[in-house]
Amino acid sequence: MGWCFCYKPTLLIIAFITFFISQSFAAKISQPHHSLPFIWPLPAKFSFGNETLSVDPALSLTGTGANSPIVKAGFDRFKGIVFSNGYSFGFVRTAKTVYDVNKLNVVVRNNSEELQLGVDESYSLFITKAVGSGKVTIEANTVFGALRGLETFSQLCSFDYSSKKVQIYKAPWSIRDQPRFPFRGLMLDTSRHYLPVNVIKQIIESMSYAKLNVLHWHIVDEQSFPLEVPSYPNLWKGSYSKWERYTVEDAYEIVNFAKLRGINVMAEVDVPGHAKSWGIGYPDVWPSPSCKTPLDVSKEYTFDVLSGIMTDMRKIFPFELFHLGGDEVNTDCWTNTSRVNKWLQDHNMTANDAYEYFVLKAQHMALSKNWTPVNWEETFNTFPTKLHPRTVIHNWLGSGVCPQVVAKGLRCIFSNQGVWYLDHVDVPWDIVYNADPLEGIHEASQQKLVIGGEVCMWGEVADTSDVQQTIWPRAAAAAERLWSPIQYTTGKNGNLTALPRLQYFRCLLNRRGVPAAPVRNFYARTPPTGPGSCFEQ
Repeated sequence: MGWCFCYKPTLLIIAFITFFISQSFAAKISQPHHSLPFIWPLPAKFSFGNETLSVDPALSLTGTGANSPIVKAGFDRFKGIVFSNGYSFGFVRTAKTVYDVNKLNVVVRNNSEELQLGVDESYSLFITKAVGSGKVTIEANTVFGALRGLETFSQLCSFDYSSKKVQIYKAPWSIRDQPRFPFRGLMLDTSRHYLPVNVIKQIIESMSYAKLNVLHWHIVDEQSFPLEVPSYPNLWKGSYSKWERYTVEDAYEIVNFAKLRGINVMAEVDVPGHAKSWGIGYPDVWPSPSCKTPLDVSKEYTFDVLSGIMTDMRKIFPFELFHLGGDEVNTDCWTNTSRVNKWLQDHNMTANDAYEYFVLKAQHMALSKNWTPVNWEETFNTFPTKLHPRTVIHNWLGSGVCPQVVAKGLRCIFSNQGVWYLDHVDVPWDIVYNADPLEGIHEASQQKLVIGGEVCMWGEVADTSDVQQTIWPRAAAAAERLWSPIQYTTGKNGNLTALPRLQYFRCLLNRRGVPAAPVRNFYARTPPTGPGSCFEQ
């Protein structure tokens, strides 16, 4: 037994073939010792042996973690996933059946359940085999670290169709794990196409399988305003229909559902552009009836509406980050509307000055509500020295932005559209996988300012019918980049070791009910091209 970070191609090919057989078809074939385990994302440190343990379907939860509602709920979900092959009917277990593992000991050192940016998600997972019995222990500093350990444990458990038992291969295991970045996100756009609450919850559930921890909810945009805002109840007249809306209760439910899985929800209200839908309920926020975007910078009423939105949303979204957009602002309506243009002249402002004024005023509102503002990179590109020092800049236009941002002492989120925009269906998994948020940043002090990254699921051509297979499995490629140590997942053999593991994870998602698309199709989300095993498509 030893630390297993090896990249010998021949041995890896043999290892992957045999591991597929053992994991997928429960054959009694051992995996060679020189391979990476089929855990996604790859843990920071791990070792394993060569034994097989069986797991009792009556597995019980012990330790301090058993006192946590969050850990207990996670354990129940884990059992529902792992013991899904007939155990609910009770006909598999007999009085003579003996299992190696019947208890899962979860030790949580801190009982706080506050979920914020940078919460400790580290954990250790130990699977040992004593005489006649096995022992599994997860140790974590927080309940959220315990959840990550439960997910890893779930991936080590496989149903054996011959013995009709859930088994752990390659025991004993020793895993010490922690994320590379504190912010590992997926952006979901519910303005271009409405996504029902249950679909959003399914996506959140699938995020937890890949250890993603931030849902960036791009709730509203110029096309629709589906969210209920009690302070300004006519805003959701901007929804596509009265059936395509989110109540306050819906939003609360999504946030709480996410928290139980260790996932924060970062809401976005994009201003001053991308807000034409506001004016359907409150036309006074438009510069004019014929020129509707960006929001009217000359009226205090515009900022009253924005403040009302933030006040109501602050009651729903406890996460410390709040996204204010600020991208793609075409100021022509300001200069072409005589009343607004006169206001600009009276205040000795150019249109660019007014853009800056709007963004900074919105930032001040967010800060006054104890939110940290996040803005798209155009704000940094236009007035970098004027942004509040707490601002987090969200890169999307291209490479090289985060190095400039951190050089100015600001924090950055990486989402380069060329590699991490999931609506770009011609970007293959390996391009997603090989992108690195720290590219071009070499000083440790500046690297720390890159809080992470997110893949973006824009909704122009994605709705309930295809959103999950557009997200997965490529989002998982980014998830490993954001979680796992880069030295173990890059280099000339990085893709060689990743591909079969990603194919296996895609099949795991399928088994869990997530309609993840084939890994290697030229266009993402397209169906299989013919008959074949899940593991080969």
